[in-house]
Amino acid sequence: MEKADGGRLMVKIAPSILSADIGDLDRVVAALDRGQADVVHIDVMDGHFVPNLSFGIPVIEALAKRTKLPLDVHLMVDNPASLLDDYVRAGANWISVHWEAASHLHRLLNGIRNHSVRAGLALNPATPIDVVRDCVETLDFVLLMSVNPGFSGQSFIPQSLSRAERLRELLAELDAGEIEIQMDGGIGASNIGQIAAVGVDICVSGSGVFGQADPAEAIRNLRSLAEARE
Repeated sequence: MEKADGGRLMVKIAPSILSADIGDLDRVVAALDRGQADVVHIDVMDGHFVPNLSFGIPVIEALAKRTKLPLDVHLMVDNPASLLDDYVRAGANWISVHWEAASHLHRLLNGIRNHSVRAGLALNPATPIDVVRDCVETLDFVLLMSVNPGFSGQSFIPQSLSRAERLRELLAELDAGEIEIQMDGGIGASNIGQIAAVGVDICVSGSGVFGQADPAEAIRNLRSLAEARE
C-alpha cells in the first residue's frame, strides 16, 4: 500500500465495468476520470470456466484507446494461456488467472510478467490460500474473490475478511509483503471500510460504482470510507 497524507495507507479503487453501460464507453471512462479511479477492472468470461459470457479483446482494445488508466484484466476462462498474447496486444496492463484454470501456472505467470504486465493469481472463495506458496515469486498481486465468480451484483461472503487476514499473514511469512491483495465481489459503501481494515490493497466494485446515481461520486465516497477504516 502507498502512504497517504498523514501517514494513512491508501487503498486503490478499481471500478468493474461489468456493471457499467458498455454501450457508452466514453461516458464510462469520463466517470472513471472524474472519480479518480486507480484501475479499470475488466472481467473476461468464456461461458465454460464460469456460467456466463462477458467482455473480450475488442472491449479491452476500445478501452485502451480511451483511457490511460491501467487495465486490470481478470480472466475467468479455461486455458488462459491460449490468448495471452492477444490480451497483451489489446492493452492489458494487469492480468489475473485462476489457480483452477491453469495447467502450468508457474509458466503462465512468468509469461505474463515477461510481457511487462503485472501478474495476478485469482482465488475462488473455496480455493485454499496456501496455493500461493508455490508461485509467490511470480506474483505481483493476489485476487481474492469475495463471491463465486461469474455474475455481477452478488452478496459479499463474510468469510472473505478472515481469508484476507490469513493471506496477509502468509505473505509476511514468505517475506512477500510487496505483493498486493485485491478483493472482488459484493464490495460497496457498507463494507469497504472493513475490507480495507483487514489489509486489502485494491477494492474492485461494480454495482457499488456503476449501480449508483453518480458513479464518479461513488468512487470518491468508496475511497473516503476505505481510508477512514470504518
